[in-house]
Amino acid sequence: MTPRPMEVTIPDHLFAQLPFFDVVDTDDTVVVDLENRADLVNIRGALQGGLVATLIDVAGGRLAIKYTGEGAGASTADMTIHFLAPIMEGPARATATLVRAGKRTIVVAVDVTDVGGDRLAARATLSFAVLTPRQPAQPATAP
Repeated sequence: MTPRPMEVTIPDHLFAQLPFFDVVDTDDTVVVDLENRADLVNIRGALQGGLVATLIDVAGGRLAIKYTGEGAGASTADMTIHFLAPIMEGPARATATLVRAGKRTIVVAVDVTDVGGDRLAARATLSFAVLTPRQPAQPATAP
């Protein structure tokens, strides 16, 4: 699949300014790339670790939401990341796979590779809390 810019549905959201690209989006796998550009690297020339964490959260959250049910949501409850190697070439590619989908918690594994460097750069496990659907606001009643 040819990567395409990730759709951002919130107007003026920060994610619209970052070079996220959708690679795969199926029921059981989400793959998202983050291009490595000069304004996103640290003083050593590697993609900033916080942006790698954000990439992991985006890919994992997009997969988790598929298992929440109609109108429900998911919120990151826990994220453990093992940074294994710097992302020097890029893009950073996050591959999210489902570990377990329960009624209240969804667990996702995410591997991040430096595509240009052909190596595993990070491995993460995330837990998402399943959020119940929001109820529509009730009109105020007069006393």
